[in-house]
Order: sequence, then C-alpha cells, then structure tokens
Amino acid sequence: MRVLAIDPGSSESGVCMMQANNYLPINADKIANEDVLQIVPEQTCRVVIEMVASYGMPVGVEVFETCVWIGRFLQHFEDCGCTVERVVRKDVKLHLCGSAKAKDSNIRQALVDRFAPGEPNYGKGTKKQPGWFYGFSADAWQAYALGVTYIDKLNRSEK
Repeated sequence: MRVLAIDPGSSESGVCMMQANNYLPINADKIANEDVLQIVPEQTCRVVIEMVASYGMPVGVEVFETCVWIGRFLQHFEDCGCTVERVVRKDVKLHLCGSAKAKDSNIRQALVDRFAPGEPNYGKGTKKQPGWFYGFSADAWQAYALGVTYIDKLNRSEK
C-alpha cells in the first residue's frame, strides 16, 4: 500500500508518496495545487492531508485559501476511491518530537535521526549516491513527516 501525504498551501503544496510497509519515499516535492488535483493514485492508496487547526489567533486570507484547497483535495481523492484522512500539525509535532512547540527544524532532525542516522547533508546524499531524503526541500519534509505520523498510527491500530 502507498500513502500520499499532502502539506497544503494557498497556492502550492508539499506532497510525498511513500511506501507504507517501509516508509520509503517514492516522490517528494512542492507542486502547484492545480497539479495535485492531477494526481490519480491507485485505489488502494491512502491519502493524508494536514488540516488547519484554530489556536485562537487571527488569521489571514492565505489560511482561508488553504482551507478551500484542503476541501478540493479531499473531494478529488475521495472521488478517486482513496481513503482520505486529516491530521493536524500539532499531532505530527507531538508524535515525532514529543512537544507541540517543535519547529520545522526539530521535525526534520527527528526524521533524519530515525531514517538516516549519521548520514551527512540531512540524509540527502548526492546525485551519484542519493540518500533516503534525496531531493527533499522544505515542504516535502513536512509532507513526509505527516505521512510517517499517519503510517505509525495505522501500524499501532493494526496491533
């Protein structure tokens, strides 16, 4: 089974397709939201989307635009026959770092420590010798973290 994890944005989103059995990232990138809607995964694919959560602070138009895209993504992937779930960012931070105050850099380091310990360049490797996280950039890390959290949750519920 594959998992497609999406870190949505107002115009572009981080996406990561990964194998559920071994967490191997197949493809991780930041792409235009319109291009996310062009992805037609196999029906056995599960999709997890980071959901916006309210923390009582005022938000701007970008947050509302992101909410619109989350709805569009949900509808698209449900129409494709996929199982779609939402996870809030706080849950990802707590799961991977043990703190809701974790920053992106803490999440990235937790992923490197788990999947590429001791590897240089955050486990990215080089073109000649690609590492586990080869080709990852900012939003791809967050999408992968979301996917890892989701797969871990699935594995716990199956036991």
